[in-house]
Amino acid sequence: MSFSHFDRAIAVFDFGSQYSQLIVRRIRELGYQALLHQPERIGEIGAPSAIILSGGPRSTTEPGAPDIDFERLKAYGVPVLGICYGMQLLNLKCGGRIHPGTTREYGPALLRPVCGDGLMAGVEASQVWMSHSDTCERPPEARVLAENQDGIPVALQWGEGLFGIQFHPEVSHSEQGDRILANFLGTAREPARFEIGAFKDRLVEEIRETVAGRAVVCGVSGGVDSTVLAALLHEAGVNVRCLFVDNGLLRKNEVEEVVAQFEGIGIGIEVIDAAERFLKALEGEADPEEKRRIIGRLFVEVFFSAAGEIELLAQGTLFPDVIESATSGSIASTIKTHHNRVSQIMELARQGKVLEPLSDLFKDEVRALGRALGLDPVVLGRHPFPGPGLAVRCPGEVTPERLKIIREADAIFIGALRRHGLYDSVWQAYAAALPCKTVGVKGDERVHETPVVLRAVSSQDAMTAEWVRLPGEFLAEVSNRILNGVPGVSRVLYDISTKPPASIEWE
Repeated sequence: MSFSHFDRAIAVFDFGSQYSQLIVRRIRELGYQALLHQPERIGEIGAPSAIILSGGPRSTTEPGAPDIDFERLKAYGVPVLGICYGMQLLNLKCGGRIHPGTTREYGPALLRPVCGDGLMAGVEASQVWMSHSDTCERPPEARVLAENQDGIPVALQWGEGLFGIQFHPEVSHSEQGDRILANFLGTAREPARFEIGAFKDRLVEEIRETVAGRAVVCGVSGGVDSTVLAALLHEAGVNVRCLFVDNGLLRKNEVEEVVAQFEGIGIGIEVIDAAERFLKALEGEADPEEKRRIIGRLFVEVFFSAAGEIELLAQGTLFPDVIESATSGSIASTIKTHHNRVSQIMELARQGKVLEPLSDLFKDEVRALGRALGLDPVVLGRHPFPGPGLAVRCPGEVTPERLKIIREADAIFIGALRRHGLYDSVWQAYAAALPCKTVGVKGDERVHETPVVLRAVSSQDAMTAEWVRLPGEFLAEVSNRILNGVPGVSRVLYDISTKPPASIEWE
């Protein structure tokens, strides 16, 4: 169960747009609470202060196109904004027509307001971002609020409180998108503010009510999400048992550091030493997907065996995880299956035994929640670490020898980033080992040893990433330390690939 019933929140209905999460994020950045919902659940959203209908990949002219109960929508009596697909849907509901386009309009376009009030108050001619193929033929009574460079209406109003825009104000390419969203929010009915301290207090109260004295099991890794979750449960005073699985794929001294980290916030954790079991299962396997399957399957076995009978399972599931792991029956297609959506956990969820108090938050909001809980900034600034651990930084077969090289090189790299004050300016950094040998010269002798790759990226959401231009003198220092301090390495490389086309991790 998650905690998503906030009265007077802005309700965003998701019709499958890649930008739906971004709408919620922008509204929260403007200081208001917003929650994402599926259109078929329109009767379960409490008392919203305003409603937004997202864009989507389908056409409203298709048979079986996503729809919404318009009478129920109007019954809430609050302002409604349709974006792209949402605008076309509102136009149909209000008596207009939709014409399939022969080409798709995707990319920048010019917005020309034709009025200076309401949705367009203070908005000047500027660039917006389009992503659609259909066009709206408005009913005669609809008011045109803005046009594009060709004089085609791209913002309409149908009567009182129903607005539609053909572009995406939530993306940064729409230069005055935040102003347009703020103008719409100005029409909302006493919208709930989004303030992390009050949000924390609300979560603590709801956790206490939901747990109701039951024992809670929580898997922790030392990462930001699970640490904030454990601290939140601790703040709520519930009986929580934290389990940490050592799969043998962790960084140097990570077990000891995680134990000390949790002790520092007054939480004891149980370490399950399964390193030998994981490494044995991975012997001889080089296929990256099979490696992931082995690690994921074994993790679930080890965790649930140690947990025993579970009254409540707490997970650090975040908002993007929920959307990316959308069920097949929803409009949003499944992007990837997360470790917190495996069959055993889904069965517990059906029994009402899964607790996900962070599932309405983005990563930066989780960090803000951690600050409100008084957690150490060093803990909250920790770089992301993949679930399969060092296995994805060890292309090819995972062996103890290769893992040792990665651990030592990584410790040198991360330690240098911290010493030089560069760690917090990098979103994620690590060392990887390539599955080959390259020639080198040591002590006047030719050697064939493992090449190490360093990677440092900047990102906001891991969907895209740019490689970080670390100073040449810094890279030279790190390379020298690795070459002289890590046996079995005679070459150090720096990865200058962006995502896309490369991924952040090597596997």
